[in-house]
Amino acid sequence: MEKVYLCLGGNVGDTRQYLNQAISLISSRIGRVASQSAVYQSEPWGFNAEQMFLNQAVMAETELEPHAVLERCLQIESELGRTRSGNGYEPRTIDIDIIFFGNQIIDTPDLKVPHPLMHRRNFVLQPLCEIAPNLVHPVFGLTVKQLADECGDSLQTVRLAL
Repeated sequence: MEKVYLCLGGNVGDTRQYLNQAISLISSRIGRVASQSAVYQSEPWGFNAEQMFLNQAVMAETELEPHAVLERCLQIESELGRTRSGNGYEPRTIDIDIIFFGNQIIDTPDLKVPHPLMHRRNFVLQPLCEIAPNLVHPVFGLTVKQLADECGDSLQTVRLAL
């Protein structure tokens, strides 16, 4: 079993419902969801959008290989209405990013783990810090908490009440 850390987010439609559905599908298709953060509201990162994002981090225990997890994440996104125009960052019903896959470092054209931008994004680091503050980034050698403390992202990310 390998621990896979995922960041979920979206800003189109009933985002809380999409997060819940995604977690349920992750649990049934990727592996048991052993922990999940609260939901966080954040400003769009990398583009302008009218709607704020909701984000959440989860850790699942999986027997799948990394590329199989990626394929299942993409299938879940598609089933939950995610469409990709190929024009970069854009509003979406759901996005599922693989942040960490155990201690593995993966650099292929379609999959990069640890996620190459995670250390620059409060909307990833804050929820992840809630469930895995002492997890060490295998490239930087810093914990998630240290990365969160050093993150220069000025966009607001707020933990929402249940």
